[in-house]
Amino acid sequence: MIPVRGFEGQTLAVLGLGRSGLTTARSLEAGGATPVCWDDNADARDKAQAEGFEIRDLTRAGAFDDIASLIVSPGIPHLYPAPNRVIRAAMQAGVPVDNDIGLFFRSLALEEWSDFDTAPRVIAVTGSNGKSTTSALIHHILEHVDREAQLAGNIGRGVLDIDPPGDGGVVVLELSSYQTDLARALTPDVAVFTNLSPDHLDRHGGMGGYFAAKRRLFAEGGPDRAVIGVDEDEGLYLANQMAEGRSDDRVIRISVAQKLTGPGWHVFARKGFLAEWRKGKQVTAIDLRPMTGLPGSHNHQNACAAYAACRTLGLAPRVIEAALASYPGLPHRSQTIAEAGGVRYVNDSKATNVDSAAKALAAFDKVRWICGGLEKEGGLDGLRASLGSVVKAYVIGREAAGFALQLPEVEAEVCTTMEVAVARAMAEAEAGDVVLLAPAAASFDQYDNFEQRGEDFAAQVMAGLKG
Repeated sequence: MIPVRGFEGQTLAVLGLGRSGLTTARSLEAGGATPVCWDDNADARDKAQAEGFEIRDLTRAGAFDDIASLIVSPGIPHLYPAPNRVIRAAMQAGVPVDNDIGLFFRSLALEEWSDFDTAPRVIAVTGSNGKSTTSALIHHILEHVDREAQLAGNIGRGVLDIDPPGDGGVVVLELSSYQTDLARALTPDVAVFTNLSPDHLDRHGGMGGYFAAKRRLFAEGGPDRAVIGVDEDEGLYLANQMAEGRSDDRVIRISVAQKLTGPGWHVFARKGFLAEWRKGKQVTAIDLRPMTGLPGSHNHQNACAAYAACRTLGLAPRVIEAALASYPGLPHRSQTIAEAGGVRYVNDSKATNVDSAAKALAAFDKVRWICGGLEKEGGLDGLRASLGSVVKAYVIGREAAGFALQLPEVEAEVCTTMEVAVARAMAEAEAGDVVLLAPAAASFDQYDNFEQRGEDFAAQVMAGLKG
């Protein structure tokens, strides 16, 4: 646990008592502060009260009279589409609003770090797609070289739940826009921006607000190194903002769409080969094509980002290459569940938006595509260019028929449930086909989360193979 520092003897309010909220309350208490807690859900309040935390109705008048700060869980809106009423009350009372990410960055460094041979480092990864794989891949590479590493944030453990890092330890954080948008402290040593595509637009008031939330990771704290995907205009702009000149190697530009040239530091992948160039000279080339845990150009982009981040820590190219080759893949992200009869079954349940689903489809030649769910804003137009590999679509979700109507380019069968979709795809699949779950939609119409959806897919595949 990371005890929260700087609030000794003060009372702080915690809004939202899920995983991050309860961990925040514990860390505040461990640091000498007094947390008071609130959640609209009575069961969540009861759980916190059972741990001994004070429950205070933050919606009542005067609730913030003695509060030094309000700490908010990431799922609670603070501005768009409208501020939560408790957050609005805090702002009206002049109480600073923060989240666990902000508390983490202000509390991590300790005096004993001055006695370490190598100070601990924080690598923070954000972006629309690929940030989970990139974060997990960085963590995997560090473990491969026996470097102390912890994975936290939007993946793995909560940021305040990790152990204080030791000599030379590295904390790898995946940070969503919900987390970067509100944090009052953001000071990573290395910041990574993978890419940007439309997502969570209602929460950020549009694409500009969404990008602004991501950009805060770079603008607020000034990382020592910035790894930035430049295949979208936003990334190109961000890299330009961070660099002092063409040869400024504090910025590492990454791409899977172009060969990057110039005197700076570049990592890019083309035709399955990763290349690093620095000061106008090629440093190394790595063949990514045989690496089954990293299929497709979108995973090659993740490999470029992870490679670049690890190079900033001084790891040698061939050491990183060996670690990339042993990466097994992230659960629910291009995860091979089984191979039988020449058919490969791939779980990409985390492809919850159109852009990530398009990238998943582009990784394979003949796809029997399981898709559908709670459709996000913007429709499916962004998938049009990626449907050439689809042999047939099997549509799930409560609105499966409406979803299928938006796919006139491909044969689409309305299946509604995962059980039916998997059974139909398995019955029709031929050698060389890939049965791919890449929903291009959220899971909440039928499942609690995308993990549960992916687990259902895997269970149905395994049951079908046994039957």
